[in-house]
Amino acid sequence: MIALTETQTVIAGAVLAVFLIAGGWMLYAGLRARSAARAIVIEQIRLARLVEMSPAAAMIVRADGRVELPRRLMDWLGLSSMPRDLTELAREGEGLEPEHAAQLAREVLAAQKGGKQFTISVRAQGAGRTLLVQGRRAADDMQVPGGVVLWFFDATENEGRIVELERQRSQLRAAFDALTGLIEVAPMPMWYRGSDLRLLMVNSAYVAAVEGEDAEQVVEQGVELIEGAGMGGPLANAAIARDTNEPQIAAMPATIGGERRAMRLYDVPLPGGGVAGFAIDVEDLEQARGGLRRFAEAQRAMLDRLSAGVAQFGADRSLSFVNQPFRRIFGIRNEWLAERPEFDRVLDRMREANRLPEVRDFPGWKAELRDWFHVEDAVEENWDLPGGMHLRVVGQPLPDGGLLLVFEDRTEQMKLTSAHDTLLRVRTATFDNLVEALGVFAGARLQLWNNKFRQVWGVEEALLASHPHVDQLISAVSTTLKEPGHARLIGELVRAAIERREQRGGQLVFKDGRHFQVAAVPLPDGNALFTMLDVTDSHRIERALRDRNEALEAADRVKTAFVANMSYELRTPLTSIQGFAEMLHGGFAGDLSSSGTEYAEAILDSVARLSSLVDDVLDLTGDEHAPVTREPVDLELIAQAAAEAVAPLVRERRTDLAVEVDGSAGQVPGEARRLRQAVEHLLRHAITNTQPGGRVLLHIDGTKARARIIVSDDGPGLSKAAAARAFDRFAHGRVSRDGERPLGLGLPLAKQFVEAHGGTIGLLSEPGEGTMITIELPRKS
Repeated sequence: MIALTETQTVIAGAVLAVFLIAGGWMLYAGLRARSAARAIVIEQIRLARLVEMSPAAAMIVRADGRVELPRRLMDWLGLSSMPRDLTELAREGEGLEPEHAAQLAREVLAAQKGGKQFTISVRAQGAGRTLLVQGRRAADDMQVPGGVVLWFFDATENEGRIVELERQRSQLRAAFDALTGLIEVAPMPMWYRGSDLRLLMVNSAYVAAVEGEDAEQVVEQGVELIEGAGMGGPLANAAIARDTNEPQIAAMPATIGGERRAMRLYDVPLPGGGVAGFAIDVEDLEQARGGLRRFAEAQRAMLDRLSAGVAQFGADRSLSFVNQPFRRIFGIRNEWLAERPEFDRVLDRMREANRLPEVRDFPGWKAELRDWFHVEDAVEENWDLPGGMHLRVVGQPLPDGGLLLVFEDRTEQMKLTSAHDTLLRVRTATFDNLVEALGVFAGARLQLWNNKFRQVWGVEEALLASHPHVDQLISAVSTTLKEPGHARLIGELVRAAIERREQRGGQLVFKDGRHFQVAAVPLPDGNALFTMLDVTDSHRIERALRDRNEALEAADRVKTAFVANMSYELRTPLTSIQGFAEMLHGGFAGDLSSSGTEYAEAILDSVARLSSLVDDVLDLTGDEHAPVTREPVDLELIAQAAAEAVAPLVRERRTDLAVEVDGSAGQVPGEARRLRQAVEHLLRHAITNTQPGGRVLLHIDGTKARARIIVSDDGPGLSKAAAARAFDRFAHGRVSRDGERPLGLGLPLAKQFVEAHGGTIGLLSEPGEGTMITIELPRKS
């Protein structure tokens, strides 16, 4: 026996202890592992049962296309044997529909490459099932790299429900589209708000009302139709509708198209918490209501201003309105009328005021008046009241069952009618006794005539009583005229007065020498008054005056011819006297003494003055209507020539002559000699009638249409009588009673020359203030 040392014994004990500890730990680990394995088995069994009971069956598609699927899914697909890859999911008469299998393969490929999840619906042709497939890439810990997990759900039982839901969805979609289209084309703004009252949808009318670009922009910016979206605005109205679950209506103003409009807003709560709304433009309605209200007020104000009394009763027969004339006619107090008395009570009060006609059966008469509420047409009566008052009463039933009574006071009208009848009788008596023949034509027929009319024409009363047509009357009276055809004048005058409303006249001459002034006057009623005035005596006097005037004109012509001939005869001795006087003054008969020279010069001045007078007489007695030569005449040259012609007289009279020619004077068409003579005559008149040392002004200017010549002086002026006859050629040789000098022939000659050129001449003078004569000549002839 081998003896162990102590050290070996210790080591052997230690090793044994280690083995014992290791065996215990292993026993413990084995027991724990068996317990864990048992739990895993139980969990696997539970998961397997859950998979079997799950409404979905899983399929794993590997990267190479091989598939792993349970038996239950194979039965759902209607396969007789387990498929190996995706291509075997669709077989002849079993498995998936070929197109569904191809679609599934495409989705699986997309999921493998891009990790895209998908959900599709497929149908198993052999099993007659509809399956919903959801696919996604397999997780990394599934140890299926590149694989896809497909979950199949049996939706066969829900297919009918799905079809029904799809049908309902289609119907709801169609209804929604129709409703959306209706809302979009609605002429009124419409909108939809969410539960937070933010705009989610608006139609085109809303966009146009807020002047937005489109619906998306309006919704995004939350543009409200009504200004002031805070408290009391459209949001408050929508919030009340949402919180109370009751529709709300509010009237608010809005600015649409630059105009202020009254809008009526409707907010309707929806089941989902949102609020639908729309707005109706009631501006025209409000204006119409206001117009009706103003019309009613204006109508009542107008009724108050009528002279007729008006009383209006409602459908309940109570008094609703009376005007002031009604109160005045029937003497009823306003306080009593304010109580809206009933129809019968009003009649009783009118009877008490003695403003109803006397009737035997007052209750029956009152019942007849009550029937006026139910008649179809207006009823009219005449009431003769005590005291001589006459009323015309009109009862007009109203559409609402009421009655309108109108009381017209015709008392004054009855009096006027009586007075009118009296006036007609007076007019008839006056008409028949006038010395002027009168006839009234209506529609071209003779309606009225007086005795003088029948006597003038000498026609039978029976013809006039038949109211003949004007043409028939012309045929009957034409033989009494000197010229029968002139009878047509009667018809022309009558038709002009009736048809054209013109007043015209004429003259008719009868065979017996009578002359009548006839005229037709349009009357206010559309008729015509034909008048005939006997002017025989006036015609005779006119003829005598005409003969006398012709004799005077002949005498004037003889006088004018005599003056002209005498003037021509005077020229011969004047020429001789002038010639011999010039020879004496020139020393042909020998030298003259200083006195003889003065005498010769005096003779020459007198001859020149007498020759000038003869020329003026010839010009004045010449043909006033002789044509004037029309040539351009420079007024500045005319003024200078006239001033030079009167220069000796200016020096003799020591007169200050000033000539002013404005730059606008220009030219006028005419005869230079005549115009120069006219200016010269005016200058001579001014210089002659001005005291020595006086001042005379010749001023010429003009406009585009006319030229003006002014001659003024600071002399003693003319009296009103002298100024009135200044241009009268037959009044210049007489000396006035107040001692004024004769004006001479210069002014009449100037007037004659100016008027021959189509111009005008005027004189303005005051005693002590001088005289101003103005000539105006046209630029165009």
